[in-house]
Amino acid sequence: MDIKLYNTLSREKEVFIPLKSGHVSIYNCGPTVYDYAHIGNLRSYIFADVLRRVFEYNGYKVTQIINITDVGHLVSDEDEGADKLEESSSKLGKPAQEIAVFYTQEFFKDLTSLGVGIENITFPKATEHIKEQIDLIKKLEEKGFTYKTLDGVYFDTSKLSDYGKLARLDIKGLKAGARVETIGEKRNITDFALWKFSNPEEKRQQEWESPWGVGFPGWHLECSAMSMKYLGEHFDIHTGGIDHISVHHTNEIAQSESATGKTFVNYWMHNEFINVDGEKMSKSIGNIITLNDIIKKGFSPLAYRYWLLTAHYKTLVNFTWDALTEAQTTLDKLYNHFLEYGDDVGKVDEKYKAEFNEYINDDLNTPKAIALLWELVKDDAISDADKKATMLDFDKVFGLDLAKIKPEIVPEDILTIVREREEARNNKDWNKSDELRDEIHKKGFEVLDMENGSKVKKI
Repeated sequence: MDIKLYNTLSREKEVFIPLKSGHVSIYNCGPTVYDYAHIGNLRSYIFADVLRRVFEYNGYKVTQIINITDVGHLVSDEDEGADKLEESSSKLGKPAQEIAVFYTQEFFKDLTSLGVGIENITFPKATEHIKEQIDLIKKLEEKGFTYKTLDGVYFDTSKLSDYGKLARLDIKGLKAGARVETIGEKRNITDFALWKFSNPEEKRQQEWESPWGVGFPGWHLECSAMSMKYLGEHFDIHTGGIDHISVHHTNEIAQSESATGKTFVNYWMHNEFINVDGEKMSKSIGNIITLNDIIKKGFSPLAYRYWLLTAHYKTLVNFTWDALTEAQTTLDKLYNHFLEYGDDVGKVDEKYKAEFNEYINDDLNTPKAIALLWELVKDDAISDADKKATMLDFDKVFGLDLAKIKPEIVPEDILTIVREREEARNNKDWNKSDELRDEIHKKGFEVLDMENGSKVKKI
């Protein structure tokens, strides 16, 4: 069955055709490890994980790269301002590399908690690929795409007739609206730094010798150099958030294709933002939410993953704690249904599997796939054993860890109180029944009154 993906480059849904039969190469723009990733950042990696799982579900072998930016990403996201790692070092009073190592490990913890299998992904670091980045600048220099200024080596975007094709930038409009001060040493408003020189008045912790002077690589250059090293000069898919389209990914295309003379990437895919209570996440507003914040409030990270699966990756979603509460409740119900089906695992229902495959292969339509999952749960014509097998099959894409769900072991003292409460209910002693319910609750459990008796679960 064909896999169809929305390609930002063409603005159309296209049938995926791999460069190498049975194999897909994917590069996901990774984090700048100067702070904790927030839940908006993490959406990109859940999206990337679902993409990988869909290909594996269809029998593809996947090579996946997520870079670690530990130098060169400036606070403006362009060519001005402090290096985010250097700035974080000043604030925290710790070496930049120590900070990078710490937040890289926290990022890995977040991914693992969210069901992303990091053992199958390569995570190259920018600081470990300086040679590759300098070599890439040399290629661009030899082909006449660079020029030197007082603060660095820049890429001359005027040398490309199709610069900005990914974002469909109106270059003439940009130039017409440019301020006078943006011209000067930087020849064009869209030009970008390949290599930034260290300020001689400020001692940087991370800097390297280069043919042009002591300094550090540009953020855009890092991704091109690392992606081409691990995936080749021409590969299948590049992903990231929509904020990368107009600058970061546009510049990656420009420098990569200028250096190699080849198409850089065939399919560009971008996930939408997450708002919080209707507003964009921002440190200035103070509404940044991390995965640790979610865990501290008693939610499972997989509840956040489930909530994201109920929306298409290209849809702007609004996070609220009520929405996450509903997602947690629904996920718990799903787990309970799975456990109620018993230990026997039957056969995957082919009708449901075919429909599921149709949805996920249609540009990762997880909302329809989730709706289909609940149709399966409610379908009385399917045996419990076959439901279980089909749910496990679906979870190869969903990543909700159904196979790891185990029945809760309720302590004997709690069960004794539950039996005592059942007796009170049979005797219509409602006051005592309520007192015993409260006692059970204080011990960290809740009791649910079902048609065939009481059920107890940990709070």
